[in-house]
Amino acid sequence: MNKDLTKGQPEQVLWSFCLPLFGSIIFQQLYNIADSLIAGKLVGENALAAVGNSYEITLIFIAFAFGCNIGCSVIVSRYFGAKENHNVRTAVHTTLVSGGILCLVLMAAGFLGCKGLLHLIQTPEEIMADSRLYLNIYIAGLPFLFFYNIATGIFSAMGDSKTPFLFLAFSSTANIVVDYLFVRFLHMGVAGVAWATFLCQGVSCILAVVVVFRRLSGLECRMEARIFSGHIFAQICAVAIPSILQQSFISVGNIVIQGLINGFGPSVIAGYAAAIKLNNLVITSFTTLGNGISNFTSQNLGAGKYERIHSGFKAGLKMVLALCVPIVAVYFLLGKWLVFLFMESAQGLAIDTGVQILRILAPFYFVVSVKLVTDGVLRGASRMKEFMTATFTDLILRVALAMALSGMLGAVGIWAAWPVGWSFGAMVSLFFYKWLKNAL
Repeated sequence: MNKDLTKGQPEQVLWSFCLPLFGSIIFQQLYNIADSLIAGKLVGENALAAVGNSYEITLIFIAFAFGCNIGCSVIVSRYFGAKENHNVRTAVHTTLVSGGILCLVLMAAGFLGCKGLLHLIQTPEEIMADSRLYLNIYIAGLPFLFFYNIATGIFSAMGDSKTPFLFLAFSSTANIVVDYLFVRFLHMGVAGVAWATFLCQGVSCILAVVVVFRRLSGLECRMEARIFSGHIFAQICAVAIPSILQQSFISVGNIVIQGLINGFGPSVIAGYAAAIKLNNLVITSFTTLGNGISNFTSQNLGAGKYERIHSGFKAGLKMVLALCVPIVAVYFLLGKWLVFLFMESAQGLAIDTGVQILRILAPFYFVVSVKLVTDGVLRGASRMKEFMTATFTDLILRVALAMALSGMLGAVGIWAAWPVGWSFGAMVSLFFYKWLKNAL
């Protein structure tokens, strides 16, 4: 059901809207976690390393899909808040057309360039074949990734966070079952892991797009919607391109970091692959909550209700900090058993590496969650220069420190760079939010 985020108590509205988003991203992350978990448990440490190694490259494609999601979501939510339903439809059509073209370009680039990227990040020879195989199947499924992300952005823009949650709950559960079937009984190895994700994500995408069109048909329009609008495309690009650049540069930074990690051998790669999946589960979840706050901000901006934006920011901070408490406790205290879920043995360098990463990063989830909520407000208000400045502050510090400290401290220097980048990025985001608050 569509929901007007410009009415009701901001804290109650945000909890009601954002918790299904939080649940959705948990299920979405289960795709990647299931891939790594089953690869590590049923195929072996090298398979886990191959999936983890490929994952950093897949984040580039995810960056573009995310940009389409947030660009469409922010603009559609603004028109939805202003009750301009014909522009809502036009914005959706415009995103689907432009997103489809972008997807085709990326598929061509991916098939032609993935081998070179794997060599660029110094992928060890023993995991090269599996890494290429996983990536090629993943690239074949990019249309599902793109159109699903666009669909979820549309649902969120219209205040509906429950529908995508139901789709993902079904498809993620199915993915785990199909993963296990393909690897355990059909002995398909890394290919089975990749094909399971392809099939289940495809089903989720098709269902989501069908429901989007049914939902749009129920909107009353005083004017006819267009298939493509250059004006609305420019508005979407103004939000989407900075988001794509932000996520792409983060992905490139992660690839640089992956290259540093690859120099420490397959066991450290495997430990990092397990820990980073657990870490990304948290970061992506809070990023999605930030997206929900972007929708809240954008709808209220469209309705001219500026004070609700500031109330929503405070409510968002309370929400993420409350969620941080159990997450930090579990990751810090039970990290070994979480990492062991991905491993064949509870002892060894891979386990030790994963636990070390979680214990360094977990306490700073309180910091990065504040940054991501603040970024959500900036993005929803289309303050993309400020948003990008804060993000690049974080990224540049993380990559530069990882390169410098890895030479002095070994792998632990790489993990230590994360909290520094998060902390400085959070301070920059908060500075820009205060400036925005005074401007509205």
